[in-house]
Amino acid sequence: MEKLLEEVINRASTWPKEDQEELVRIAREIEQERAGGVYCFSDDERAAIEEGLAQAKRGEFVPDEEMEAFFQSCKA
Repeated sequence: MEKLLEEVINRASTWPKEDQEELVRIAREIEQERAGGVYCFSDDERAAIEEGLAQAKRGEFVPDEEMEAFFQSCKA
């Protein structure tokens, strides 16, 4: 298993940045679950959450129709 893990990590260094970021995010989630289930937000995640909360306070919401279309697209 250790060799397989090393091979995957080596190949991942050639992946596009977005895929590498996804791999890091997933690995962090696994680590947090093993540490007791506490997830620590990245700086980017924290900034996105804070922006979303600020938009909600200002009453800036996506129309229901757009949300329904989004949820339908997730089912595909």
